[in-house]
Amino acid sequence: MSLRTDAVNHVSHFKPESPDIKSAKITGVFGESVFTTKTAREYLSDEAYKSLITSIKGGKKIDRTVAGQIASGMRAWAETKGVTHFTHWFQPLTGATAEKHDSFFTLKGDGTAIEEFDGATLIQQEPDASSFPNGGLRATFEARGYTAWDPSSPPFIIEIGNGKTLCIPTIFIAYTGESLDYKAPLMKAVDAVNKASVTVCNYFDKNVNKVIPTLGWEQEYFVIDEALVNARPDLLQCGRTVFGFTPAKGQQLEDHYFGSIPERVYAFMRDFENESYKLGIPLRTRHNEVAPAQFECAPIFEEVNIAVDHNILLMDVMTRVAKRHRLVVLLHEKPFAGINGSGKHNNWSLATDTGINLLAPGKTPKTNLMFLTFFVNTIKAVHDYADILRASIASASNDFRLGANEAPPAIISVFIGDYLTKVLNDVETRVGNKFDEQDEAILKLDLHRSIPELMIDNTDRNRTSPFAFTGNKFEFRAVGSGANCANAMTTLNSIMAETLKTFKADVDGLIEKGEKKEIAIMQTLQKYIIESKKVLFEGDGYSEEWHKEAAKRGLPNIPTTPLALDAMVTEKAKKLFETNHVYSHIELEARHEIELEKYLKKVQIEARIMGDLALNHIIPTAIKYQNELVSNINGLKAVGLPETSYSSQLAILNEVTAHVHVIYTKVNELVDAERAADRERNAIEAKLEAMK
Repeated sequence: MSLRTDAVNHVSHFKPESPDIKSAKITGVFGESVFTTKTAREYLSDEAYKSLITSIKGGKKIDRTVAGQIASGMRAWAETKGVTHFTHWFQPLTGATAEKHDSFFTLKGDGTAIEEFDGATLIQQEPDASSFPNGGLRATFEARGYTAWDPSSPPFIIEIGNGKTLCIPTIFIAYTGESLDYKAPLMKAVDAVNKASVTVCNYFDKNVNKVIPTLGWEQEYFVIDEALVNARPDLLQCGRTVFGFTPAKGQQLEDHYFGSIPERVYAFMRDFENESYKLGIPLRTRHNEVAPAQFECAPIFEEVNIAVDHNILLMDVMTRVAKRHRLVVLLHEKPFAGINGSGKHNNWSLATDTGINLLAPGKTPKTNLMFLTFFVNTIKAVHDYADILRASIASASNDFRLGANEAPPAIISVFIGDYLTKVLNDVETRVGNKFDEQDEAILKLDLHRSIPELMIDNTDRNRTSPFAFTGNKFEFRAVGSGANCANAMTTLNSIMAETLKTFKADVDGLIEKGEKKEIAIMQTLQKYIIESKKVLFEGDGYSEEWHKEAAKRGLPNIPTTPLALDAMVTEKAKKLFETNHVYSHIELEARHEIELEKYLKKVQIEARIMGDLALNHIIPTAIKYQNELVSNINGLKAVGLPETSYSSQLAILNEVTAHVHVIYTKVNELVDAERAADRERNAIEAKLEAMK
């Protein structure tokens, strides 16, 4: 498929309808389809409202005695919006969202028709848990599973055509209690990092009672004309081209990045942005990305749980809205070879309930020391659990992107910039490696005065780094564009929680030995800097030198998903997730199996598409060309021309014939290999089943 910078304007006669924007201001529509706390205040009694707010802020369960009141108020609000149905909206391990719609309509015993939505229905529903990926946790005859309402993420109304449905964000668990989705583990990881962070924050500020992980994602995507996609079976079924031809003009002129947005795409953007604003998704930026027909949008930072919900919801909205414009959104990490792939950079930080960003340098020695504490602990967490962090972003599609065309390599390293590198070096090389009460130079780090320099030096200057500090947050750049952010965020918050717990124990141990608190903190930070410095890298992640250097440092370089996923089921991973109550070892084993299965099926589908295109599209076209060449050569022979006059045609014919033979042979080899893999896989599955 030829790539063109004007591909999205291919059907020039098509003029999409303008989006229905009721207000010129975004604030006029923002959140109008969301059951916000402000809306709840209007529709709920004092008792029900207080119960809901307590649950949202404190993570406490909704009192079932008032759940009915909340459900009734929610239905009353939804009906004013024209809603007739509701659904428990959840995120199974398929990578997409799931929903089963039920109507408010029901019949009473006497046949009276009424609209009803009770508290029990709001809190819990029962979908079939064996029909979703479960890694063996649910057999076909053990179908029961539960969706349970997550009050911390507000319900919203999704509008499809003329229909409106009330969506209630939920977790999804098996009948036996194991999580079968992305949301439940994320919420557990959020709780773990909150508890661990608060105990460390209290060294500096006793008023901190809660720490919230925040996330700002950057969604990259391609937009292609629907007619062009419909002509490509591989794009339709795989989301990427398995065969293609590199165009004369790709991205080499660097003229697409931040360029003028094509009118047709601009109309699409405004349309999906308006839908997103109504759903409370705080989109802030839009622009052309590096590759032709590639774009990006990004929101304002939110609490990580809500940010994840908003991202997975946005991907659904974009896909639906694109159809109205006869466009197709490609969220595959590498839909076309030879140009940039798409990522979903996860900008992560930690914020206190006192309004402090723990990864932003402060104005006082105390807040600077708090910043340094969380900054160094993050680096230590990435160093110690790089293999598990790599596993969290592993997928068949992301394998094509990592290490190619400005995407970061599969080697997990941390970029912090020159200024903070100097700060850490200063801490590491204190005279005698000791600190005392007079050592004020390091305790009074004047980072605040250097913030302008810090921002310039560290704001996304190294595109080859998978994990970069960008001024007041860390940017996990290796996450794929089609991924659910929850997977990476669950792992990142879990490893941070574990590292902070270890840090607290180490500092307390020194304090018990008689060290002053600040000195104990600095000595522990110094130790962590020394232990984790090999993960820091400021150079070109693409260079062969870095790959050699990373190997010398002992950093894992895991380029393929099957190998990367093995880190999920190591004893280290089981200990990490079990001690922080995020995953049980059974859940980890199940997820490992699910991700491997997903990888195998996606590769298998691509192999089948490749075989189909080769046998039914490429070879027939080549044979048609062969026949044309043969006719041409025979015609020239017939008129008595010497062989030298058609030697070029003969050379081309020989070349095409050789290619047809190679393609046919390779397709048969591919089919044989696929069958052999299936036989081996079936044998392994039978053996595992027999061992149960």
